[in-house]
Amino acid sequence: MSDINQMPREDGIDHSLSLMREGYMYILNRRLSFNSDIFETRLLGKKAICMGGKAATEVFYDTEKFKRKDAAPNRVVQTLFGKKGVQALDGQDHRHRKEMFMSIMSPKGIQSLTDITKEQWKTALNKWEQVDEIILYEEVKEILCRTACQWAGVPLEENDVKEMTTNLAAMFESPAAVGPNHWIGRNARNKVENWIGDLVEKVRNGEINPPESTALIRFAWHRDLEGNLLDTKTAAVEVINILRPIVAIAIFINFSALALHHFPEEREKLESHEEKYAQMFVQEVRRFYPFFPFVTALVKKDFTWNGYKFEEGTLTLLDLYGTNQDSKIWENPDLFSPDRFSKWEGSPFDFIPQGGGDYFMGHRCAGEWVTIQIMKVSLEYLVNQMEYEVPNQDLSYSIVSMPSIPHSKVVLKNVKQKL
Repeated sequence: MSDINQMPREDGIDHSLSLMREGYMYILNRRLSFNSDIFETRLLGKKAICMGGKAATEVFYDTEKFKRKDAAPNRVVQTLFGKKGVQALDGQDHRHRKEMFMSIMSPKGIQSLTDITKEQWKTALNKWEQVDEIILYEEVKEILCRTACQWAGVPLEENDVKEMTTNLAAMFESPAAVGPNHWIGRNARNKVENWIGDLVEKVRNGEINPPESTALIRFAWHRDLEGNLLDTKTAAVEVINILRPIVAIAIFINFSALALHHFPEEREKLESHEEKYAQMFVQEVRRFYPFFPFVTALVKKDFTWNGYKFEEGTLTLLDLYGTNQDSKIWENPDLFSPDRFSKWEGSPFDFIPQGGGDYFMGHRCAGEWVTIQIMKVSLEYLVNQMEYEVPNQDLSYSIVSMPSIPHSKVVLKNVKQKL
Protein backbone atom coordinates (compact mmCIF):
# COMPACT_ATOMS: atom_id res chain seq x y z
CA MET A 1 0.00 0.00 0.00
CA SER A 2 3.05 2.31 -0.01
CA ASP A 3 2.04 3.76 -3.38
CA ILE A 4 -1.08 5.41 -1.85
CA ASN A 5 -0.46 9.07 -1.03
CA GLN A 6 -2.25 11.12 1.61
CA MET A 7 -4.41 13.64 -0.24
CA PRO A 8 -3.95 17.24 1.04
CA ARG A 9 -6.90 17.90 3.33
CA GLU A 10 -8.66 21.03 4.50
CA ASP A 11 -9.25 20.87 8.26
CA GLY A 12 -12.69 21.58 9.72
CA ILE A 13 -16.19 20.13 9.93
CA ASP A 14 -17.71 21.79 6.83
CA HIS A 15 -16.61 24.35 4.25
CA SER A 16 -19.86 25.03 2.41
CA LEU A 17 -19.87 28.61 3.74
CA SER A 18 -16.30 29.16 2.53
CA LEU A 19 -17.39 27.97 -0.90
CA MET A 20 -20.24 30.51 -0.91
CA ARG A 21 -17.92 33.25 0.44
CA GLU A 22 -15.07 32.67 -2.02
CA GLY A 23 -17.12 31.68 -5.06
CA TYR A 24 -15.04 31.15 -8.20
CA MET A 25 -11.79 31.29 -6.22
CA TYR A 26 -12.62 28.64 -3.59
CA ILE A 27 -10.95 25.68 -5.31
CA LEU A 28 -8.16 27.69 -6.93
CA ASN A 29 -7.20 29.36 -3.63
CA ARG A 30 -6.69 25.95 -2.02
CA ARG A 31 -4.92 24.46 -5.03
CA LEU A 32 -2.42 27.29 -4.70
CA SER A 33 -2.06 27.09 -0.90
CA PHE A 34 -1.68 23.27 -0.92
CA ASN A 35 0.49 23.49 -4.04
CA SER A 36 -1.60 20.62 -5.34
CA ASP A 37 -4.20 20.20 -8.08
CA ILE A 38 -6.23 17.97 -5.77
CA PHE A 39 -7.38 18.21 -2.16
CA GLU A 40 -10.02 16.81 0.15
CA THR A 41 -12.58 18.92 2.01
CA ARG A 42 -16.06 18.63 3.49
CA LEU A 43 -19.11 20.14 1.77
CA LEU A 44 -22.75 19.84 2.79
CA GLY A 45 -21.62 17.60 5.66
CA LYS A 46 -19.85 15.06 3.43
CA LYS A 47 -16.34 14.32 2.28
CA ALA A 48 -15.62 15.91 -1.09
CA ILE A 49 -12.64 15.98 -3.46
CA CYS A 50 -11.82 19.17 -5.39
CA MET A 51 -9.45 19.18 -8.32
CA GLY A 52 -8.39 21.22 -11.34
CA GLY A 53 -5.92 21.40 -14.22
CA LYS A 54 -5.61 19.48 -17.47
CA ALA A 55 -4.77 16.01 -16.06
CA ALA A 56 -7.55 16.27 -13.47
CA THR A 57 -10.03 17.27 -16.19
CA GLU A 58 -9.05 14.25 -18.23
CA VAL A 59 -9.70 11.82 -15.38
CA PHE A 60 -12.89 13.65 -14.30
CA TYR A 61 -14.43 13.04 -17.74
CA ASP A 62 -13.53 9.33 -17.73
CA THR A 63 -16.99 7.75 -17.61
CA GLU A 64 -15.52 4.54 -16.19
CA LYS A 65 -14.44 6.47 -13.09
CA PHE A 66 -17.15 9.10 -12.54
CA LYS A 67 -20.93 9.31 -12.89
CA ARG A 68 -23.27 12.32 -12.99
CA LYS A 69 -26.49 10.80 -11.62
CA ASP A 70 -27.36 12.37 -8.23
CA ALA A 71 -24.13 14.42 -8.22
CA ALA A 72 -25.64 17.91 -8.49
CA PRO A 73 -26.98 19.41 -5.23
CA ASN A 74 -30.78 19.44 -5.12
CA ARG A 75 -30.96 23.26 -5.09
CA VAL A 76 -29.07 23.32 -8.42
CA VAL A 77 -31.37 20.66 -9.91
CA GLN A 78 -34.43 22.65 -8.75
CA THR A 79 -33.26 25.84 -10.49
CA LEU A 80 -30.57 25.33 -13.11
CA PHE A 81 -30.85 21.82 -14.58
CA GLY A 82 -34.33 20.49 -13.83
CA LYS A 83 -35.04 16.87 -12.87
CA LYS A 84 -34.10 13.92 -15.09
CA GLY A 85 -32.32 16.15 -17.62
CA VAL A 86 -29.36 15.10 -19.77
CA GLN A 87 -26.83 16.41 -17.21
CA ALA A 88 -27.83 13.70 -14.71
CA LEU A 89 -27.63 10.71 -17.06
CA ASP A 90 -24.77 8.25 -17.54
CA GLY A 91 -23.68 5.58 -20.00
CA GLN A 92 -25.87 4.56 -22.93
CA ASP A 93 -28.83 6.63 -21.68
CA HIS A 94 -26.65 9.75 -21.65
CA ARG A 95 -25.21 9.09 -25.11
CA HIS A 96 -28.65 8.48 -26.58
CA ARG A 97 -30.11 11.66 -25.03
CA LYS A 98 -27.02 13.64 -26.06
CA GLU A 99 -27.55 12.54 -29.68
CA MET A 100 -31.00 14.15 -29.48
CA PHE A 101 -29.34 17.47 -28.59
CA MET A 102 -26.57 17.13 -31.17
CA SER A 103 -29.16 16.45 -33.90
CA ILE A 104 -30.25 20.10 -33.83
CA MET A 105 -26.63 21.35 -33.83
CA SER A 106 -26.13 20.50 -37.51
CA PRO A 107 -24.46 23.09 -39.79
CA LYS A 108 -27.94 23.93 -41.12
CA GLY A 109 -29.29 24.28 -37.58
CA ILE A 110 -26.43 26.57 -36.52
CA GLN A 111 -26.91 28.67 -39.70
CA SER A 112 -30.60 29.07 -38.89
CA LEU A 113 -29.69 30.16 -35.35
CA THR A 114 -27.16 32.67 -36.75
CA ASP A 115 -29.77 34.20 -39.07
CA ILE A 116 -32.34 34.51 -36.26
CA THR A 117 -29.76 36.10 -33.93
CA LYS A 118 -28.81 38.70 -36.55
CA GLU A 119 -32.47 39.55 -37.14
CA GLN A 120 -33.11 40.01 -33.41
CA TRP A 121 -30.03 42.24 -32.98
CA LYS A 122 -31.18 44.35 -35.92
CA THR A 123 -34.66 44.80 -34.43
CA ALA A 124 -33.21 45.65 -31.01
CA LEU A 125 -30.80 48.17 -32.50
CA ASN A 126 -33.69 50.01 -34.19
CA LYS A 127 -35.43 50.17 -30.81
CA TRP A 128 -32.31 51.36 -28.92
CA GLU A 129 -31.89 54.31 -31.27
CA GLN A 130 -35.17 55.71 -29.90
CA VAL A 131 -34.01 55.88 -26.25
CA ASP A 132 -31.26 57.75 -24.37
CA GLU A 133 -29.64 54.71 -22.77
CA ILE A 134 -29.97 50.97 -22.42
CA ILE A 135 -28.83 48.37 -19.87
CA LEU A 136 -27.04 45.96 -22.18
CA TYR A 137 -27.33 42.83 -20.02
CA GLU A 138 -31.13 43.16 -19.68
CA GLU A 139 -31.58 43.95 -23.38
CA VAL A 140 -29.39 41.08 -24.58
CA LYS A 141 -31.23 38.59 -22.37
CA GLU A 142 -34.42 39.61 -24.20
CA ILE A 143 -32.72 39.35 -27.63
CA LEU A 144 -31.57 35.85 -26.74
CA CYS A 145 -34.92 34.76 -25.27
CA ARG A 146 -36.62 35.72 -28.55
CA THR A 147 -33.83 34.01 -30.52
CA ALA A 148 -33.93 30.82 -28.44
CA CYS A 149 -37.70 30.43 -28.62
CA GLN A 150 -37.82 31.04 -32.37
CA TRP A 151 -34.96 28.62 -33.02
CA ALA A 152 -36.45 25.95 -30.73
CA GLY A 153 -39.89 26.21 -32.36
CA VAL A 154 -41.46 27.56 -29.15
CA PRO A 155 -44.29 30.02 -29.96
CA LEU A 156 -43.87 33.22 -27.93
CA GLU A 157 -46.47 36.00 -27.88
CA GLU A 158 -45.09 39.55 -27.71
CA ASN A 159 -46.73 40.25 -24.34
CA ASP A 160 -45.09 37.09 -22.86
CA VAL A 161 -41.51 37.99 -23.86
CA LYS A 162 -40.56 39.91 -20.72
CA GLU A 163 -41.91 37.27 -18.34
CA MET A 164 -40.30 34.42 -20.27
CA THR A 165 -36.95 36.27 -20.30
CA THR A 166 -37.18 36.91 -16.56
CA ASN A 167 -38.08 33.29 -15.78
CA LEU A 168 -35.35 31.72 -17.94
CA ALA A 169 -32.75 34.11 -16.48
CA ALA A 170 -33.87 33.37 -12.90
CA MET A 171 -32.88 29.72 -13.43
CA PHE A 172 -29.19 30.55 -13.94
CA GLU A 173 -29.06 33.66 -11.76
CA SER A 174 -30.30 31.84 -8.64
CA PRO A 175 -28.64 28.40 -8.11
CA ALA A 176 -26.04 29.75 -5.66
CA ALA A 177 -28.52 32.12 -4.00
CA VAL A 178 -30.06 31.51 -0.60
CA GLY A 179 -33.45 32.60 0.68
CA PRO A 180 -35.91 34.52 -1.52
CA ASN A 181 -33.71 34.64 -4.64
CA HIS A 182 -33.38 30.85 -4.65
CA TRP A 183 -37.16 30.48 -4.44
CA ILE A 184 -37.58 32.95 -7.32
CA GLY A 185 -35.46 30.54 -9.41
CA ARG A 186 -37.47 27.49 -8.35
CA ASN A 187 -40.80 29.17 -9.04
CA ALA A 188 -39.57 30.39 -12.42
CA ARG A 189 -38.56 26.86 -13.40
CA ASN A 190 -41.91 25.41 -12.32
CA LYS A 191 -43.79 28.01 -14.41
CA VAL A 192 -41.73 27.46 -17.54
CA GLU A 193 -41.75 23.65 -17.19
CA ASN A 194 -45.56 23.69 -17.00
CA TRP A 195 -45.83 26.03 -19.98
CA ILE A 196 -43.42 24.04 -22.18
CA GLY A 197 -45.04 20.79 -20.99
CA ASP A 198 -48.37 22.04 -22.37
CA LEU A 199 -46.67 22.76 -25.70
CA VAL A 200 -45.17 19.23 -25.78
CA GLU A 201 -48.67 17.82 -25.27
CA LYS A 202 -50.04 20.07 -28.03
CA VAL A 203 -47.33 18.82 -30.42
CA ARG A 204 -48.22 15.22 -29.59
CA ASN A 205 -51.95 15.93 -30.00
CA GLY A 206 -51.39 17.61 -33.36
CA GLU A 207 -52.65 20.99 -32.09
CA ILE A 208 -49.39 22.74 -33.03
CA ASN A 209 -46.80 21.74 -35.60
CA PRO A 210 -43.39 23.45 -35.16
CA PRO A 211 -40.82 23.24 -37.99
CA GLU A 212 -39.34 19.75 -38.41
CA SER A 213 -35.78 20.60 -37.35
CA THR A 214 -36.65 22.41 -34.10
CA ALA A 215 -36.05 21.23 -30.54
CA LEU A 216 -39.72 21.36 -29.54
CA ILE A 217 -40.85 18.82 -32.15
CA ARG A 218 -37.73 16.62 -31.99
CA PHE A 219 -37.74 16.42 -28.20
CA ALA A 220 -41.52 15.88 -28.05
CA TRP A 221 -41.17 12.81 -30.30
CA HIS A 222 -37.83 11.54 -28.96
CA ARG A 223 -37.87 7.94 -27.78
CA ASP A 224 -35.58 6.47 -25.13
CA LEU A 225 -33.59 3.25 -25.54
CA GLU A 226 -36.68 1.22 -24.63
CA GLY A 227 -38.65 2.93 -27.39
CA ASN A 228 -40.81 5.04 -25.06
CA LEU A 229 -41.53 8.74 -25.50
CA LEU A 230 -40.02 10.91 -22.79
CA ASP A 231 -42.58 11.79 -20.13
CA THR A 232 -43.98 15.29 -20.69
CA LYS A 233 -42.03 16.90 -17.84
CA THR A 234 -38.67 15.45 -18.94
CA ALA A 235 -39.29 16.57 -22.53
CA ALA A 236 -40.06 20.06 -21.18
CA VAL A 237 -36.88 20.02 -19.07
CA GLU A 238 -34.83 19.20 -22.17
CA VAL A 239 -36.45 21.96 -24.28
CA ILE A 240 -35.57 24.35 -21.44
CA ASN A 241 -32.02 22.95 -21.63
CA ILE A 242 -31.93 24.63 -25.06
CA LEU A 243 -33.65 27.90 -24.07
CA ARG A 244 -31.98 28.65 -20.72
CA PRO A 245 -28.33 28.27 -21.80
CA ILE A 246 -28.91 30.49 -24.85
CA VAL A 247 -30.27 33.26 -22.62
CA ALA A 248 -27.27 32.75 -20.29
CA ILE A 249 -24.93 33.71 -23.16
CA ALA A 250 -25.97 37.28 -22.24
CA ILE A 251 -23.35 37.01 -19.47
CA PHE A 252 -20.55 36.37 -21.98
CA ILE A 253 -21.84 39.10 -24.31
CA ASN A 254 -21.82 41.56 -21.41
CA PHE A 255 -18.21 40.61 -20.72
CA SER A 256 -17.44 41.02 -24.45
CA ALA A 257 -18.68 44.64 -24.23
CA LEU A 258 -16.62 45.11 -21.08
CA ALA A 259 -13.49 43.77 -22.80
CA LEU A 260 -14.05 46.13 -25.76
CA HIS A 261 -14.26 49.02 -23.28
CA HIS A 262 -11.27 48.02 -21.15
CA PHE A 263 -9.05 46.96 -24.07
CA PRO A 264 -9.82 49.48 -26.86
CA GLU A 265 -6.92 48.17 -28.97
CA GLU A 266 -8.96 44.98 -29.40
CA ARG A 267 -11.76 46.89 -31.08
CA GLU A 268 -9.36 48.13 -33.77
CA LYS A 269 -8.25 44.59 -34.55
CA LEU A 270 -11.87 43.41 -34.72
CA GLU A 271 -12.97 46.27 -36.98
CA SER A 272 -10.86 44.76 -39.75
CA HIS A 273 -13.58 42.06 -40.10
CA GLU A 274 -11.10 39.24 -39.68
CA GLU A 275 -13.15 36.15 -38.82
CA LYS A 276 -10.24 34.30 -37.21
CA TYR A 277 -9.52 37.13 -34.78
CA ALA A 278 -13.20 37.38 -33.77
CA GLN A 279 -13.09 33.67 -32.91
CA MET A 280 -9.92 34.17 -30.83
CA PHE A 281 -11.45 37.18 -29.04
CA VAL A 282 -14.61 35.20 -28.18
CA GLN A 283 -12.55 32.31 -26.83
CA GLU A 284 -10.46 34.66 -24.68
CA VAL A 285 -13.61 36.25 -23.22
CA ARG A 286 -14.78 32.74 -22.30
CA ARG A 287 -11.41 31.92 -20.72
CA PHE A 288 -10.72 35.22 -18.95
CA TYR A 289 -14.04 36.10 -17.35
CA PRO A 290 -15.98 34.02 -14.79
CA PHE A 291 -18.95 32.03 -16.06
CA PHE A 292 -19.54 28.65 -14.42
CA PRO A 293 -17.33 27.97 -11.36
CA PHE A 294 -17.19 24.16 -11.24
CA VAL A 295 -19.01 20.95 -12.16
CA THR A 296 -19.77 17.95 -9.97
CA ALA A 297 -19.68 14.16 -10.29
CA LEU A 298 -19.64 11.11 -8.02
CA VAL A 299 -16.89 8.50 -7.99
CA LYS A 300 -18.35 5.49 -9.80
CA LYS A 301 -16.10 2.84 -8.26
CA ASP A 302 -12.92 2.78 -6.14
CA PHE A 303 -9.79 3.70 -8.10
CA THR A 304 -6.35 5.18 -7.57
CA TRP A 305 -5.04 8.12 -9.61
CA ASN A 306 -1.64 9.76 -9.20
CA GLY A 307 -1.24 7.81 -5.97
CA TYR A 308 -4.49 9.17 -4.52
CA LYS A 309 -7.38 6.90 -3.58
CA PHE A 310 -10.88 7.76 -4.80
CA GLU A 311 -13.68 5.93 -2.98
CA GLU A 312 -17.00 5.03 -4.59
CA GLY A 313 -19.72 7.63 -4.01
CA THR A 314 -17.40 10.54 -3.13
CA LEU A 315 -18.60 13.93 -4.38
CA THR A 316 -15.96 15.44 -6.69
CA LEU A 317 -15.77 19.02 -7.95
CA LEU A 318 -13.81 20.02 -11.05
CA ASP A 319 -12.52 23.60 -11.05
CA LEU A 320 -13.63 25.11 -14.40
CA TYR A 321 -12.72 28.72 -13.65
CA GLY A 322 -9.39 27.84 -12.03
CA THR A 323 -8.38 25.55 -14.92
CA ASN A 324 -8.99 28.41 -17.35
CA GLN A 325 -6.79 30.61 -15.10
CA ASP A 326 -4.09 27.97 -14.55
CA SER A 327 -0.55 29.32 -15.12
CA LYS A 328 0.67 25.77 -15.88
CA ILE A 329 -1.64 25.77 -18.92
CA TRP A 330 -1.85 29.46 -19.85
CA GLU A 331 1.06 31.89 -20.03
CA ASN A 332 0.22 35.05 -18.03
CA PRO A 333 -3.39 33.95 -17.40
CA ASP A 334 -4.20 37.33 -15.77
CA LEU A 335 -3.67 39.13 -19.09
CA PHE A 336 -6.48 39.45 -21.62
CA SER A 337 -4.80 38.21 -24.80
CA PRO A 338 -6.85 36.72 -27.66
CA ASP A 339 -3.60 35.98 -29.52
CA ARG A 340 -2.98 33.03 -27.17
CA PHE A 341 -5.67 31.15 -29.14
CA SER A 342 -3.72 31.45 -32.40
CA LYS A 343 -1.50 28.64 -31.09
CA TRP A 344 -4.10 26.72 -29.06
CA GLU A 345 -4.50 23.18 -30.36
CA GLY A 346 -8.07 22.65 -29.25
CA SER A 347 -7.55 20.18 -26.40
CA PRO A 348 -10.88 19.17 -24.79
CA PHE A 349 -9.22 19.17 -21.35
CA ASP A 350 -7.34 22.47 -20.91
CA PHE A 351 -9.96 25.06 -21.93
CA ILE A 352 -13.22 24.25 -20.17
CA PRO A 353 -15.53 27.26 -19.62
CA GLN A 354 -18.52 25.00 -20.31
CA GLY A 355 -17.02 21.69 -19.22
CA GLY A 356 -14.50 19.36 -20.85
CA GLY A 357 -14.30 16.08 -22.71
CA ASP A 358 -16.08 15.00 -25.87
CA TYR A 359 -19.38 16.49 -27.15
CA PHE A 360 -20.92 13.25 -28.36
CA MET A 361 -19.62 10.68 -25.89
CA GLY A 362 -19.05 12.80 -22.79
CA HIS A 363 -20.54 15.61 -20.75
CA ARG A 364 -19.03 18.58 -22.63
CA CYS A 365 -21.81 21.14 -23.14
CA ALA A 366 -23.66 20.45 -26.40
CA GLY A 367 -24.37 24.17 -26.67
CA GLU A 368 -20.74 25.29 -26.87
CA TRP A 369 -20.89 25.75 -30.66
CA VAL A 370 -24.11 27.72 -30.16
CA THR A 371 -22.41 29.92 -27.55
CA ILE A 372 -19.45 30.72 -29.81
CA GLN A 373 -21.67 31.47 -32.81
CA ILE A 374 -24.05 33.76 -30.91
CA MET A 375 -21.11 35.55 -29.30
CA LYS A 376 -19.53 36.14 -32.74
CA VAL A 377 -22.75 37.55 -34.20
CA SER A 378 -23.18 39.80 -31.13
CA LEU A 379 -19.56 40.93 -31.31
CA GLU A 380 -20.01 41.89 -34.97
CA TYR A 381 -22.91 44.16 -33.89
CA LEU A 382 -21.02 45.68 -30.95
CA VAL A 383 -17.97 46.43 -33.10
CA ASN A 384 -19.09 47.02 -36.67
CA GLN A 385 -22.85 47.66 -36.72
CA MET A 386 -23.34 50.20 -33.92
CA GLU A 387 -21.68 53.04 -32.07
CA TYR A 388 -22.38 54.07 -28.51
CA GLU A 389 -20.97 55.82 -25.46
CA VAL A 390 -20.10 54.15 -22.18
CA PRO A 391 -20.97 56.61 -19.38
CA ASN A 392 -19.39 56.51 -15.92
CA GLN A 393 -20.72 53.49 -14.03
CA ASP A 394 -19.62 50.63 -11.79
CA LEU A 395 -18.15 48.15 -14.28
CA SER A 396 -16.48 46.05 -11.59
CA TYR A 397 -17.56 42.44 -11.21
CA SER A 398 -17.36 39.94 -8.38
CA ILE A 399 -15.31 36.75 -8.26
CA VAL A 400 -17.57 35.64 -5.42
CA SER A 401 -21.13 36.07 -6.71
CA MET A 402 -22.17 33.20 -8.97
CA PRO A 403 -22.89 33.95 -11.74
CA SER A 404 -20.75 37.06 -11.95
CA ILE A 405 -22.12 40.04 -13.90
CA PRO A 406 -20.65 43.59 -14.03
CA HIS A 407 -22.43 45.53 -11.30
CA SER A 408 -23.93 48.16 -13.63
CA LYS A 409 -24.82 45.46 -16.21
CA VAL A 410 -23.08 47.73 -18.77
CA VAL A 411 -25.09 50.88 -19.48
CA LEU A 412 -24.73 52.25 -23.04
CA LYS A 413 -25.81 55.77 -24.10
CA ASN A 414 -26.68 57.29 -27.46
CA VAL A 415 -26.73 53.99 -29.35
CA LYS A 416 -26.72 54.58 -33.10
CA GLN A 417 -26.39 52.33 -36.14
CA LYS A 418 -23.14 52.77 -38.01
CA LEU A 419 -23.73 54.20 -41.43
